[in-house]
Amino acid sequence: MKRKMTGGLCRLLCATAIAATLGGVAKAGEPFDLNALIEAAKKEKPITVYDSTGKIVEMAKNFAAKYGVGAEGAKVKASAQLEMVIREARANNIQGDVSIISDAPAAMAQLIPMGFVESWLPPDLAGNIPPEYQDPLTVVTSANVWAYNTELFDKCPVSNIWELTDPKWKGKVAMQDPLGKASYVDWFNQMAAHGDGEVKAAYKALYGKELETAEASATAAWVKALAANAPLLTDADAAAAEAVGTPGQKEPFMGLISSAKFRDNADKGMKLGLCKELKPWIGWLYPGVGLITKGTNSPNAAKLFIHYVMTAEGIAPQAIDGKMSTNKDVKLPADEPSGIGAVLDRVLPYSMATSLEDWDARETWQDFWRVNYKK
Repeated sequence: MKRKMTGGLCRLLCATAIAATLGGVAKAGEPFDLNALIEAAKKEKPITVYDSTGKIVEMAKNFAAKYGVGAEGAKVKASAQLEMVIREARANNIQGDVSIISDAPAAMAQLIPMGFVESWLPPDLAGNIPPEYQDPLTVVTSANVWAYNTELFDKCPVSNIWELTDPKWKGKVAMQDPLGKASYVDWFNQMAAHGDGEVKAAYKALYGKELETAEASATAAWVKALAANAPLLTDADAAAAEAVGTPGQKEPFMGLISSAKFRDNADKGMKLGLCKELKPWIGWLYPGVGLITKGTNSPNAAKLFIHYVMTAEGIAPQAIDGKMSTNKDVKLPADEPSGIGAVLDRVLPYSMATSLEDWDARETWQDFWRVNYKK
């Protein structure tokens, strides 16, 4: 959906809406009766939960079995979630009661300030969740990481992201199309806002000279060079993962994929390896924001589900895919396939504080990519 508000107006409305509707954000130690919430939830109608991962189906079943509260999970892409939540609200026909949406900028720019959803922070868990993830509540952070084929290489063949712009890798980098995946252009904006110095330093480390560019930032220079190097663009992580990790290849690809795809090593015989030493980052994080639809007939069941997914038991089906709970007491399982948990300090984090700036800059970055992309 295209923007309908200027950045300044959007920020004003967002701040006002959050202050008005979420003013009761929980604080650590606030009285909270989980048993009372459970009993209230049992009296309500079953809920439907939207998420962009199919694991939500299993999570909803586990929730229903644990609490005796009806719940159904529906895999819905973030862009479709945005449209469905807005359409259902305007039609006064709420179908989705909870939305775990991986498009934080859209949530901050449209869903919250326009009053379609609200955030709820479980009071008994507030002390375990960093402040930047509390309002609105970020349920998980997920990693997109650089990967290589372990059948072809003993270690990652690339040590610096600028190498991916060299002729050697022309047409040999697989990734989702930034024109169809908004989180990729959000990543560009996050790099420019919070890591541009590292991108510039990486250039000097590789080439032994300072970066000279007419672009607005080192990040823009890198994005331009990557686009011009004819990367293989896909419409899903699965296709990028196959380009990189399919066994029996002779022409190697590098790829940018979700950490979840490393499960394909066991499930499909893939040969995906994590580029653990890549400079300045091995990948980037993006958030999944947990929101309750205003007008739901089951507000207590919705709150209970949010509470559930903030626990180790609740998020377990996603944790095995390398998706990390913002609850500091919840850790990734030891057998998580990608190994991302051991190298999180080498991943570019996502700053919720500048998510509205990401929203405002999307069209600019998409146009920039479109102009510079070469097939």
